[in-house]
Amino acid sequence: MDAVFRALADPTRRQLLDSLHAKNGQTLNALSGEIDMTRQAVTKHLAILEEANLVTAIRNGREKEHYLNPVPINEIAERWIGKFERGRLNALSNLKKRLEREEP
Repeated sequence: MDAVFRALADPTRRQLLDSLHAKNGQTLNALSGEIDMTRQAVTKHLAILEEANLVTAIRNGREKEHYLNPVPINEIAERWIGKFERGRLNALSNLKKRLEREEP
């Protein structure tokens, strides 16, 4: 779980996960096109995500397609969030969202 927390700590890696959540099975070219950094930098971030088992890469011809693996995030949710009262957390979250939408 430490590797997952380390991987999730970086905003660029979270952005990559969000991109894969929106459209799974993206190539390095597609992912690096959405982020303002070199392909080599994106490759390093993807390697960290793969080490944490958050991303899986499957070779398709000359390219690799990257897929989100949500299982480690679910395990964190079950272990860390599940032990708290989920109902209260959902109520607070909904209240916060509703208050943020209201005009002053």
